[in-house]
Amino acid sequence: MKNKYNLRSIAATAISQVLDNGQSLSTVLPDLQRNINDKDKALLQEICFGVLRYLPKLEWFISQLMEKPLTGKQRTLHYLIMVGLYQLLYTRIPAHAALAETVDGAVALKRPQLKGLINGVLRSFQRQQVQLEERNTNNNSQYLHPSWLLKRIQTAYPDSWENIVDANNQRPPMWLRVNSQHHTAAQYLELLEQAEITAYLHPSHPSAIRLEEATPVTRLPGFEDGWSTVQDVSAQGCAELLSPANGENILDLCAAPGGKTTHLLELAPKAHVLAVDIDESRLKRVKENLQRLKQQAIVIQGDGTKPEEWAKSQQFDRILLDAPCSATGVIRRHPDIKWLRRDSDIQELSQLQAQILEAVWPYLKPGGTLVYATCSIMPEENSQQIQHFLSKHTDASMNDGTELGLQILPSTTGGDGFFYARLLKHVQ
Repeated sequence: MKNKYNLRSIAATAISQVLDNGQSLSTVLPDLQRNINDKDKALLQEICFGVLRYLPKLEWFISQLMEKPLTGKQRTLHYLIMVGLYQLLYTRIPAHAALAETVDGAVALKRPQLKGLINGVLRSFQRQQVQLEERNTNNNSQYLHPSWLLKRIQTAYPDSWENIVDANNQRPPMWLRVNSQHHTAAQYLELLEQAEITAYLHPSHPSAIRLEEATPVTRLPGFEDGWSTVQDVSAQGCAELLSPANGENILDLCAAPGGKTTHLLELAPKAHVLAVDIDESRLKRVKENLQRLKQQAIVIQGDGTKPEEWAKSQQFDRILLDAPCSATGVIRRHPDIKWLRRDSDIQELSQLQAQILEAVWPYLKPGGTLVYATCSIMPEENSQQIQHFLSKHTDASMNDGTELGLQILPSTTGGDGFFYARLLKHVQ
């Protein structure tokens, strides 16, 4: 039986909402996926993420195939053509099926008069594909990044920017964090092998396992019972660096969606954890993760710049501050970041980070530890932020053997881009 929906038109609508309305894919997709079967959900995600990953290249191809782009009320049809090109270039969908479904998308988008145009553009691409791809290697669209972001990465990392850009353009690896309350990583690896899932241990993160291929969580042994959690290996470093202990009072600030909260409680099941996030809707995820792992923490909505409103007179032994950031270290997971961020965001975010760090520092006990973390690769949000903080606080020093924290860059089989700095508060 044929589906009542046209998946390609839904993908074009999602892309339009990201690029024209500034919404993130993670916000847009859940609504659009409501009445779609699981197999098609996966394909919809593949197409949307793929188009946003390869956007400049697809735009360039369209510019070579059409005299003028579709604009205004016909803009969604421009994205529909991108959806068609992406399928022809990067998926195993047979070309005739990709073409037929994409052309039908014009009907679903109430523009049946444009079926001929879309069919013509996609067939022209098929005929000229080899020549077009050869010509495409000579322009900046091959880097698949907006020019402002490319310049910032080149400036910050003159020797390794190409590796960073390349890693950003890959599909992300799927990492698991094994719950040490149930199994060691080596034991869980055996369970994965029994389930015919190929995976690898990480050499230095004790609970991290990388899967050869992304796998639905329903296939993971004991997932519903809390035996493992999907979490990038770099993100796993935050709780490890904080080194929580049982009985301690711990603040997890900017906690949603709860991966780090649950990791803290796996490492120290009897710690008293307060998980705070400004976004009420995202706190649902924190509660769901705690429930699946059968853990307990106090979860409250609160603004990191105003701890006096929710911390009252509490003092914490340890604070994990996963600061709001540009997310430039997780572009491979969220390619829409490239098109939603603006150059000016970096300065605004670094000011917000400084504000939160200043506000929360008085709530750390003397002798306590604060781990500042971001999923950014921008020095302004990371090492420069810490340098500025240390210059103002004589009661703070680095406590992780580094001068200004540890910057991890995204790598193809490694973790996402991440930064951590462990600060010690002196007893004065």
